Amino acid sequence: MSSHSFRTIAELENLGEVSLQTGPFGTQLKASEYVDKGIPVINVRNIGFGDVKKEDLEYLNDAKAEKLHQHRLRKGDIVFGRKGAVERHALIDETVNGWIQGSDCLRLRIKSQDICGRYLSHYFKTKAHQDWMQALCSFGATMSSLNQDIVRRISFPALPIVAQKKITATLTAYDELIENNQRRIALLEKMAEEIYREWFVRMRFPGHEKVKKVKGVPEGWSFDKASMFFSLVKGKSYAAEELTDDRGHMPFISLKSFNRGGGYREDGLKYYSGRYRSEQVVYQNDVVMAVTDMTQDRAVIGRVARMPDLGEKGAVISLDTVKLVPKNIHKTFLYAYMRHSGFANFIKEFANGANVLHLKPDLITQQKIIIPPIQLQNKFAPIAEPLYAEADLLGKANTQLVKMRDMLLPRLISGKLSVEHLDIKLPPGMEEHS
Repeated sequence: MSSHSFRTIAELENLGEVSLQTGPFGTQLKASEYVDKGIPVINVRNIGFGDVKKEDLEYLNDAKAEKLHQHRLRKGDIVFGRKGAVERHALIDETVNGWIQGSDCLRLRIKSQDICGRYLSHYFKTKAHQDWMQALCSFGATMSSLNQDIVRRISFPALPIVAQKKITATLTAYDELIENNQRRIALLEKMAEEIYREWFVRMRFPGHEKVKKVKGVPEGWSFDKASMFFSLVKGKSYAAEELTDDRGHMPFISLKSFNRGGGYREDGLKYYSGRYRSEQVVYQNDVVMAVTDMTQDRAVIGRVARMPDLGEKGAVISLDTVKLVPKNIHKTFLYAYMRHSGFANFIKEFANGANVLHLKPDLITQQKIIIPPIQLQNKFAPIAEPLYAEADLLGKANTQLVKMRDMLLPRLISGKLSVEHLDIKLPPGMEEHS
């Protein structure tokens, strides 16, 4: 470890270099005051690992937002979740400047020109800091909880501002490459979706002019139970101690492997050290569906993910998921259908449970679905597959970039890798303390 001195948030607060603000109380902000459009509110579910998750936002009208002006967020603020997500934080950038801090959040505002908000954000991403937060916030409680006193106890390496900015510039270069790849992946997936919708929703598939329709359905298309087109394999139940970060074990597909709304999530992968059956293993291009959901808005349940290349051994699926085994249907079309047809929005309503939603696999295969002839599926697959393959390559590149960035992060901040004599060009805006 380096000889850097450490400073605490409490010290900075006493010097007026930072300020803390808890979110509005329940009496100040009621659920009934949310509107369909307006000023977005950042709640704990919107807090990522350094960023803001912009899905499932809630909104306030201008008048209500003005009443909560002391909770308006500024570029450079850092927002923490107060319950259940204490190891996460969001650095406020120009895209969310002026949004409102939610009731279940806590805001750190940096006032000093000697502290770089992005540097602090990167420090908060280190495993050492996240483990410290989890341990302190979970002590004696069933759900980890954060308050101002705990934030005041946070300490970080007090580097000169020039060093802070050089470290930040180095790590930000990785972040920008990762974000650019994520945008490209989203574009490729959108292209595949648009082709699916053009062919199988708008019914403008090749040769559609010559096909008769019977009750709105093209002649030759099948309308039957889903069990006629695929079967299901239930995933493996597991104990917490069987999950590990050791890559020597089998990759493990769980709910964390799903994006909200469907699709594979690269950073959700864990590894499994227990026993499993061979049919519970999935390989590249296999289709997996979530049948459990921790989100009460049903954003994951019934959604599918297509497996990337996870190695020759494949990956084990958890009990929260099922594998869709195709029969009389092309695997690529099966994924596209389950992802884009609206099936997930329909089937998710069958899920039930008080705190955790569960979907019975039998209900999935009992539903009737409309499927085009295999010849048409075979024409669709060669068009969609290159798009999916390119997205997979970008996803794999991102996995490597994340690994390299996360290896650099503690070494840069600890001083094991010195930036003192490096001529690093600072990106635009880095002249500011944020």
